Amino acid sequence: MENVNVGIKKLDFTAHRGKMAVYLTDGREIIFPLSFFPEIKRLPLKKREGWMILDDQFFTFEGVSKVYSVMDLLKV
Repeated sequence: MENVNVGIKKLDFTAHRGKMAVYLTDGREIIFPLSFFPEIKRLPLKKREGWMILDDQFFTFEGVSKVYSVMDLLKV
């Protein structure tokens, strides 16, 4: 899975309690328990709403140094 041809369109933390929904550019919606990403789970909801997508392949949050990738999501 070295060449990933799918990107991240948006993140949603409100549709499913305790979960993160990731909407991909190919139309898929993947839902993860926040327990899979403890660093994100520890963020207050307000901070989670400050997500940013970088180059369609990565996402991070304002004031957070960790960057997550599409590959991180697809490996879960």
